Amino acid sequence: MPKMKTKSSAKKRFRVRPGGTIKCAQAFKRHILTKKTTKAKRQLRGTTNICASDVASVIRMMTSA
Repeated sequence: MPKMKTKSSAKKRFRVRPGGTIKCAQAFKRHILTKKTTKAKRQLRGTTNICASDVASVIRMMTSA
């Protein structure tokens, strides 16, 4: 039986927390920052959970055959 493979892009972008939720980095923080307010940039710091509608597809990518 071959090993289960993980999509490399998903492995780099997501981590499964011990409770089963999936964390990811905030979007909209990479470029074109001059037109964003300081408050918006400050609130984009850190990590967040992925949306509930995306959980199934991310789990499928993390454990794809």
